[in-house]
Amino acid sequence: MDLDVAVLVLRVVVGAVFIAHGWNHGFGPGGLDGTAGWFESIGLRPARLQAAVSSYLEIAVGVALIAGLLVPFAAAAGIGVMVTAYATVHRPNGFFITSEGYEYVMVLVATLTVLATLGGGSWSVDELLGTDVSSWAVGIGALGVGMLGAVAMLAVCWRPPADDEA
Repeated sequence: MDLDVAVLVLRVVVGAVFIAHGWNHGFGPGGLDGTAGWFESIGLRPARLQAAVSSYLEIAVGVALIAGLLVPFAAAAGIGVMVTAYATVHRPNGFFITSEGYEYVMVLVATLTVLATLGGGSWSVDELLGTDVSSWAVGIGALGVGMLGAVAMLAVCWRPPADDEA
């Protein structure tokens, strides 16, 4: 029971973070056009498509986590978004988020891996449907799928600006 409460709290908090982040990318100041302009400047092509996918995927991840629906798949998608953010924005800035570093995305990747490992818990749609699973194999699988998805997307769609362009 205590673990179910902990998983619920973690799902809701991380889900809300993803919804807020996705909403800000799509509908915040500057909207999708502003996000597309930023994505263009960091080398993500086609920028408008990348901005839309990022925004809507983050919102979908958040909703799925809060509901406890297909938690390992939602975690894998969130991991993919965070690995992409790590590679395109945060990695060169060091560890601390105060310098746009990667500590934030690293914590979210670890948290999503743990959620995929634990499953949605007793208070989840997955539990109601009988699809709730929990194992380290599922967690490591979600981590791997998220990382591979990010690497594939980056290989096809990321053309980082040359140092003299940045």
